[in-house]
Amino acid sequence: MLARWTALAAVALLATACVNPSSTAGSATPSATTASSGPKRIGFFGFAKANSFAAATFAGVEEYARANGATAEFLDPNFDAQAQVRQLQDAVTARRFDVFVVQANDGAAVVPAIRSAVQAGISVVVHFTPVGTRYDTAQPQVDGTITLIDPPALNGEGLGRLAVQACESKKLNPCEVGYLEGLKALPLDNARTQAAVGVLEAAPGVEVKARLEGGYTQESGRKAMQDVLQKDPGIDVIIGASQAILGAEAVAKGKDIMYVANGASRQTVKAVQEGRWYAAYYLPVKTLGAKAAELGLNKALGEQVPDTNVMTDVEPGTSMGTKDALAQVTGEYDE
Repeated sequence: MLARWTALAAVALLATACVNPSSTAGSATPSATTASSGPKRIGFFGFAKANSFAAATFAGVEEYARANGATAEFLDPNFDAQAQVRQLQDAVTARRFDVFVVQANDGAAVVPAIRSAVQAGISVVVHFTPVGTRYDTAQPQVDGTITLIDPPALNGEGLGRLAVQACESKKLNPCEVGYLEGLKALPLDNARTQAAVGVLEAAPGVEVKARLEGGYTQESGRKAMQDVLQKDPGIDVIIGASQAILGAEAVAKGKDIMYVANGASRQTVKAVQEGRWYAAYYLPVKTLGAKAAELGLNKALGEQVPDTNVMTDVEPGTSMGTKDALAQVTGEYDE
């Protein structure tokens, strides 16, 4: 998912701020046609323009906005947490947008800017990653925001369970697993890694043999896989972002390794369907971008929308993406 991330340069610095959980949820989201009642402006604060996951999300945001009389703009921090904070602060001051859709590189660092946006009357949709200090809940951690997220801890648990299933599918005991972490500088990646490793270490017969930064590019995945194979040539399962897995697979040609990817591109889905990869943690990325725009626009127009929205509920049954689960899925973007 995790949806899936390239050309990274990330520096994550935590901002100290008290975070209040949101209190009550609203009613069901009304029909999407309500957003056509007036022109609105959406600011999309994505991870990075060069990131395929963020680009696909924005495609959904922009398509929904255009179909409903609104505009959308991608503000690119290039995975720089502090650059994103500045972009948010500037947008609040200038009142450039009626709606923020925010993919936070550092969920704690953006809290003050998000709180200011809410106080300024801007509809804020927290997208994919939490805004706040907790990475294990989908509930809003800043009053007045809407969430549409995949909590990193739950994502990590899902990746861990898929890897355990891979081990069980071949009755391997011991089963040696390598985890290619995203970026160690990002709190959300640390939460994901901790959750995944917790599931793996609790599984009988599963041994976590390698933990190193795999990043979100094929190049970083190749380098990480070279290091894994030098230290543990008998590795059985590799977990990582879909881009990193593509690189790892290229390095490990001819080896009997099962791959578990965190991503949802067309290439990822095809690799699972062909049996090259064991599974992928799948999210309908473009659809979720459109959903974020729908929630934000409807709230900006005075409609009631649910405060808490979980991404895996949008297309139930596909997130734990084994070959059977993804049999009818094509993916919504290219790496």
